[in-house]
Amino acid sequence: MADSCSEQRRKRKYLLKSPPEASPRFFSLRSVFSCFTFLIFLYLFSYRLPFTHSSFRPPPLVIPSTLSLLSSSPLQPPSNFFSPFRIDDRVLFPDHVFLFLSTRINKILDFECVYTSNSDEIAAVKRDVLSVEYYNQFQFIVRCPLPPINYSTAVDLRRKGSRFLTKLVDGNGLRRINQTVHSWENVVYEAALDGDTAVVFAKGLNLRHEKESNPTQFSCHFGLGNWEKNGSFVLTTKAITAAQEVVRCPLPRSISKNPEKAHGIRVTIGVTPHARPAHGQVQQVLVPSVAKIVNSKSEVGERNKSKYELCVCTMVWNQASSLREWVMYHAWLGVERWFIYDNNSDDKINEVIDELELENYNVSSHLWPWIKTQEAGFSHCALRARDECNWISFMDVDEFFYFPVPTSQHKRFTELGLPGKNSLKEVVANLSLSPSIGEIRTACHSFGPSGLSSPPSQGVTAGYTCRLQSPERHKSIIRPDALDATLLNVVHHFHLRKGFESMNLHQGIAVINHYKYQVWEAFRAKFYRRVATYVADWQQNQNEGSKDRAPGLGTEAIEPPNWRLQFCEVWDTGLRDFVLANLADPETGVLPWERSTL
Repeated sequence: MADSCSEQRRKRKYLLKSPPEASPRFFSLRSVFSCFTFLIFLYLFSYRLPFTHSSFRPPPLVIPSTLSLLSSSPLQPPSNFFSPFRIDDRVLFPDHVFLFLSTRINKILDFECVYTSNSDEIAAVKRDVLSVEYYNQFQFIVRCPLPPINYSTAVDLRRKGSRFLTKLVDGNGLRRINQTVHSWENVVYEAALDGDTAVVFAKGLNLRHEKESNPTQFSCHFGLGNWEKNGSFVLTTKAITAAQEVVRCPLPRSISKNPEKAHGIRVTIGVTPHARPAHGQVQQVLVPSVAKIVNSKSEVGERNKSKYELCVCTMVWNQASSLREWVMYHAWLGVERWFIYDNNSDDKINEVIDELELENYNVSSHLWPWIKTQEAGFSHCALRARDECNWISFMDVDEFFYFPVPTSQHKRFTELGLPGKNSLKEVVANLSLSPSIGEIRTACHSFGPSGLSSPPSQGVTAGYTCRLQSPERHKSIIRPDALDATLLNVVHHFHLRKGFESMNLHQGIAVINHYKYQVWEAFRAKFYRRVATYVADWQQNQNEGSKDRAPGLGTEAIEPPNWRLQFCEVWDTGLRDFVLANLADPETGVLPWERSTL
């Protein structure tokens, strides 16, 4: 490579060599022109043309004023040198790199991820793009594999068959877009408009679990104008609440009168350091940000004037095989709207969601790529669903509401026709008559493999029939207007505003069957990663006695002896019998979510 570059320089010197008869003045001008041409070569050389070393990046050229006599137009690279799209941000995750693009990409097969070496001795390599997904009304997310060893995490993108990378320069040919790569553990990742405030979500604040924090140590910084060009945050407001990963700030005065103007603005969080300098003013530290404020109202568009009585929000990773049963069953109980927060699934779950929508189930998918953020995701969903729903249930796709046969002490529910179709909707509708109830809590029974070694063909409700005797935890249905301004939650329940209280449903009225310990084939997927922020992953040697873990199970995905017989203390066929009696086809016995084998 060095010999090739030297040879090209020798040829260029030969071509630009002054003729013997040139006058001294003309020779000086030719010398300047030769130098200028060589500098242009070095400049183009710095943009990683295929024949260059990727680590060779000279600084931007500063053109002396005397050279301006040689050209009346700004220095620009060839018009076809760069691709028509630009990478706004990069975020490094444990198993992939996210590229945020403002330009639409339709066909994943047309693009590839390009990795440049940290060493002069290794050439650039390329890998196939893992996925391309629409995100937050402004951008597309391109997911790339992690770079090979000794390659930069500043991944680039290009069309297959092209030798040109993403655009890195402005109209004057000077380097404009930096190659910064943010860590998923320290970044402002989402922002939502809520009235005249901005609700900002951030990793790396290290705030206490289930506790409100002092908001005076935080502020919000808004980037107006052409932020993408100058990268400066020009307006600041002081935080009014802070809890876990969520900070709320008022909008700047200049846009508070018309909050729609906040839509699309870049925002970050400033943090006051605990250690204060002996002299001078304390300077806040700005958290790196990829967040732009989204107005959820504009996303949902025109809606009916009347709200849905009951909605459900969940966060999933690779639950495509379970989603149909969960949606169809709860639709029969009266759920009218589903918000699916997709946490980087790669099992074609969007195809299942599309099928459900074609079958008139009101299901929407929302890409939520941020790992270990379930609590923040539920806070975000509460904001998003508030204008559409009177009540929102927060639950997982392996959790199913069940109404046992009413006993004599619950005559009121017998009169309502429970259990039956729309049972869950009728319960929350009747509790809406009490203005002080802001949350309904329902106990969860954890079911085991029930002697099975493979997933049940008719679904979990008909297949798993043996559980632990005592309930574990609970799940909640909340009234969004009753939530505290912090949006603080611990997945299972939320903090409520003053004047509201929670209500525990009696287990004789309703319970949740939690199919937590399924056959090993399904259960082992939990070892990949837990979605909750403050719950240790299964591989971590922490809190092994917690109810969030499987009793007696270690930190490795190794099937214990007699797994299929564990977590079985009480045989409970109630929901199985209920489902077969009410939802199965009377002639074939097929349940609505079963796939036809014809």
